[in-house]
Amino acid sequence: QVQLVESGGGLVRPGGSLRLSCAASGNIFEGNAVGWFRRAPGKQRDSVADITLGDTDYADSVKGRFTISIDNAKNTMFLQMDSLKPEDTAVYYCYALDAVQGLTWGQGTQVTVSS
Repeated sequence: QVQLVESGGGLVRPGGSLRLSCAASGNIFEGNAVGWFRRAPGKQRDSVADITLGDTDYADSVKGRFTISIDNAKNTMFLQMDSLKPEDTAVYYCYALDAVQGLTWGQGTQVTVSS
C-alpha cells in the first residue's frame, strides 16, 4: 500500500510563498488522477489543484497563484503557492487515485497565512 506524506507547511505572511511536498512510498503519481485539496477551519474540504486525464486544473480561488507539479523520479508531487492570502489558511492534503488501491491521501500539512 503506497502512502503519502505532506510537508512544507508553516506560517507565512500575506503575499508570501510556500512550497508543499507530497512524498509517496512508491510510484503512484504517474498515470493517475492526482492533486491537492484543503480544509479550512470549520469548513468543508475544497479541491485546490489536480492533474486528471492529462489536464491540469486549478480552483478559481488559486488560479494564477498556485502551481502543481510532479517529479516521478522522486515519487514526489509539489504545490507551489505564491501570493498567499489569509483565506488560503487550511490544512493541505495531497491525494492520488490509483486503479488498484483506490483513493489515497496523506495526513495533511498546516498552512497559516497571517500578518
